[in-house]
Amino acid sequence: MNAADQTFEMGEKGELDSLRYDGHTDAPQEVARMLAELVPVGSRVLDVGCGTGSVSRIIADTRDAKIIGIEPDPCRATAARARGLQVHEQLFTPAVLQLLEAFDVIVFADVLEHVADPGNFLQLALRALLPGGRVIASVPNVAHWSVRLDLLRGRFDYQPVGIRDATHLRWFTAETVRSLFETNGLRVISLQHTAGVTLPEYENRRPWRWMPRDRRHAIVRALARRLPLLFGCQHIVHATPA
Repeated sequence: MNAADQTFEMGEKGELDSLRYDGHTDAPQEVARMLAELVPVGSRVLDVGCGTGSVSRIIADTRDAKIIGIEPDPCRATAARARGLQVHEQLFTPAVLQLLEAFDVIVFADVLEHVADPGNFLQLALRALLPGGRVIASVPNVAHWSVRLDLLRGRFDYQPVGIRDATHLRWFTAETVRSLFETNGLRVISLQHTAGVTLPEYENRRPWRWMPRDRRHAIVRALARRLPLLFGCQHIVHATPA
């Protein structure tokens, strides 16, 4: 979800660029750092839908974690391997879990909104956790101010990146993401929110686009802390088996 340095690129057949979410950074109040801070140092981590590995690499480097990724897209899997990650190029299924030992942490970094049955993913995760393990996840906040404003104007336009990414199948508020975890055998320990300072809305909409970048980022981060359900870009969930 971190939209840093992301541009909308179309392939020859008009598909979304499969690498468009590459390039996460260890910036404050953003998804990679917030997820990493929930990973105990030295953990064995499974990153489901690891993409290009940009989040995994930050977690591995900052938490001395041993990370194994699962990524079905060959282009993204290749990019993740280029970052030195071990990646299984397949879907997240019971069959792939049989090939792996259990984990201290399972990560879903902007993955659950892309699947028709995210509850099934959480139930699979429970089967792959070591005793005392945890699940951490990020999902977009559909109650973000930009979505609310457009709905008031009668609009809900899909976008190439961000909260209304055209490939999203599910949408979550703070209440519904908590319910998702709790109805699938997990207890939510904490629910935090990213700032999302590089969302396209801040580059394209008034008055944000008129502000100097550093000032805009500082204001967005302050608002995300003060009014997280309105200005939070993603929900960051930390959960353990119930």
